[in-house]
Amino acid sequence: MQTLFRLLEAECGSINIDNVNIAEVGLHRLRTSISVIPQVPTLFSGCTVRENLDLFGMHSEEAINEALEKSHLSEAIAELPKGINSMVSEGGANFSVGQRQLLCLARAILSKNKILILDEATASVDRRTDQMLHESLHDSFADATIIAVAHRLDTVIDHDYILVLGQGKVLEFGSPAELLRTNGSFSTMVDDTGEISSKDLRQRAFRRSSMRQLRTSSQEHL
Repeated sequence: MQTLFRLLEAECGSINIDNVNIAEVGLHRLRTSISVIPQVPTLFSGCTVRENLDLFGMHSEEAINEALEKSHLSEAIAELPKGINSMVSEGGANFSVGQRQLLCLARAILSKNKILILDEATASVDRRTDQMLHESLHDSFADATIIAVAHRLDTVIDHDYILVLGQGKVLEFGSPAELLRTNGSFSTMVDDTGEISSKDLRQRAFRRSSMRQLRTSSQEHL
């Protein structure tokens, strides 16, 4: 993540996005083209909800309300004394942890970037918030690239590819179904979640794999 945002510059090799070396792109352009939802949600105290979502005043109220609707926050914001013009307390204390994370999601939806990074984004939220966040991601970032850093396997089992890291090295890379068939590190981690959870994760992975194969076959036929 640090090299992707060029907080650290690569000593060798390169990172290319759409065949463009990011080392040759200006920092402002690069960093404003990538959205991130961090593990610890960042809200700015002393600013309104609207200002937290639209930092540079670039979006209409309609667009902001649409982002709140997509992030399942419309009702919560409507209940505030001044709606989206209500002030955010220090550290976002007038919102729950889950709501703060969803506000970060709404901010990302407004930006409409084609690259989104989730840095353990659901590690501190309850299962309901986790579900709402992923529903919103599926709807709002269907045509974007999502890079998710996670330990909870149920948050990444539906992704297209999984990269397993260990001791600073790449251990495995492939689709969830492919990795489960190899009985390697990822398969072991899935088994370690317990019999019921492991069965559910495997079913989800193989179901998604089958659906992708059907779509590919249909497209080739057409």
